[in-house]
Amino acid sequence: METISTFAKKLWCVKKQLILVLTPLILLPLIFGLPEKEGKCLYVVLLMAVFWCTEALPLAVTAMLPVCLFPTMGIIPSKKVCPQYFLDTNFLFLSGLVMASAIEEWGLHRRIALKVLKIVGVKPAWLILGMMITSAFLSMWLSNTATTAMMLPIANAILESLFGDLATLKENCKVKEETEGQSQVKLHSLPSEKQILTDGMVRSNGRTAQEIRTESEYQMKVWKGFLICIPYAASIGGTATLTGTAPNLILIGQLKSYFPECDLINFGSWFAFAFPLMVLFLILAWLWISFLYGGLNSRLCVKKQDERAQAEKKAEAVIDEDYRKLGPINFAEGSIAFFFILFAVLLFTRDPKFVTGWSTFFNKGYVSDATTGVIIVSILFFFPSQKPSLSWWFDSRASNTPYVPLLSWKKAQECVPWNIILLLGGGFAMAKGCEESGLAAWIGAYLQPIAQVPPAVAVMFITAFLACFTEFASNTATIIIFLPVIAELAMFVKVNPLYFMIPATTGCSFAFMLPVSTPPNSIAFASGHLLVKDMVKTGFVMNILGILSVSLAMNTWGRAMFSLETYPDWARPVNMSTSHTVPHCNIPWIVFVMVILIN
Repeated sequence: METISTFAKKLWCVKKQLILVLTPLILLPLIFGLPEKEGKCLYVVLLMAVFWCTEALPLAVTAMLPVCLFPTMGIIPSKKVCPQYFLDTNFLFLSGLVMASAIEEWGLHRRIALKVLKIVGVKPAWLILGMMITSAFLSMWLSNTATTAMMLPIANAILESLFGDLATLKENCKVKEETEGQSQVKLHSLPSEKQILTDGMVRSNGRTAQEIRTESEYQMKVWKGFLICIPYAASIGGTATLTGTAPNLILIGQLKSYFPECDLINFGSWFAFAFPLMVLFLILAWLWISFLYGGLNSRLCVKKQDERAQAEKKAEAVIDEDYRKLGPINFAEGSIAFFFILFAVLLFTRDPKFVTGWSTFFNKGYVSDATTGVIIVSILFFFPSQKPSLSWWFDSRASNTPYVPLLSWKKAQECVPWNIILLLGGGFAMAKGCEESGLAAWIGAYLQPIAQVPPAVAVMFITAFLACFTEFASNTATIIIFLPVIAELAMFVKVNPLYFMIPATTGCSFAFMLPVSTPPNSIAFASGHLLVKDMVKTGFVMNILGILSVSLAMNTWGRAMFSLETYPDWARPVNMSTSHTVPHCNIPWIVFVMVILIN
């Protein structure tokens, strides 16, 4: 038995190496059992999917596999693969990352966060709302991970001012119901009773053990609500802008690859559609989290409002003090805020579809969102971080300090996650391979049963499936794998491709149930105050709310904005050789492929 246990531990230590060696061998029959090009492309797609989901190789390294595998296996030539790694979509994302690094460099994000918290107040439910609004707004421009990492320390500082030390709070939750005299002796023996707790609520004088335990349990629930709302709001907020999360940009890239004539989705039109969806989902999420974790529970608020008011004043003082330490807004912060607003306004107004944009002043089709983004962030590298002074030129006693721009290239190199650019490129390269080889059409033809399902129901099914799949894989890998199949499915059933592709894209960001689902979830879970069951219980309902919100959006304002009720001309296959016919092959192989894709 001991030998088996030792051997199992050895296997676990080399699990990634085993995956790297065994996966290509296990998938090898696909090349010989399926049509030539489709089989080879499916081999590469599944190989990359396994490596992405298990992280046997770094994500960026896996993303580069199409550069070597597609040409050598005769799927598509290298000259068609390599350009996919730097499409204009990648430059749009890069400009967003550079802008985010400048915002973080000068602390503008922290000022925004504290200002919002000052506005909403310090009642538990309102504080949760303030945390969620701030996290969602910052996540529209910063990465979800950076937003969560920045917001959690702020939340912990506020919680300590409200409820006191967390260790003492946990200890009070374990207090047993005893006689009044016994409970008084036990409570006075606690070190925490040597001082008045900062929360102003857990006191031994005139309080029974049951009351203390009940109040402490309530406070612990609110604490968990604070911690769990931040990563969830960050994931929701990222869906509102094209640069907010990678799946949104992958949608744009694959639309340009599959449907070159489709120009309905850009920064402005996506924001007009996704921002109301984000607001709706954020409100529903706030109501659910507040209800579940005590923020909207009034059973302890009415009769103890005076006692809680003291704790709330202290929490308010903490926020005010942190904001005061930031001092008045300086020239650099004001400049970053100006360029940040200009960045958003120019992207939104370039070609918002519902009104005429400023791109009409240039040759049609020449200026894209990437052009706008790169222009703005390029200014950051030479615009001064100190207010220019004309008198400096004529003052011989003025210090000759080096010129410091708002952002240096060294800082950008350190802060920008360059691996994400490669990951996006790998997704576009995979999509190009699926399109050129006919794999997407081949798989889409086998999804005929979905043709019998009403499109509105299919939207809910697609969103739910990808929201579940992304619990176990990164949202980028998930959308890369499934978006080509969904595009072909839409063409097969003669439904506007956007009607299926947009819900799939947003559904990939709805990973709320597991700590490993997203980096923000992992950061919140790493605090040690959340349990897996907390995230599962909260996330399950969050997923349902997200699916319903997406379905509502697609069938109301989304249908009107993108004319989803009609099958557009731009969705008709350009190459008629790519027909939606089922090739002759063995049914067991099809079952095998679909089982792998689903699992």
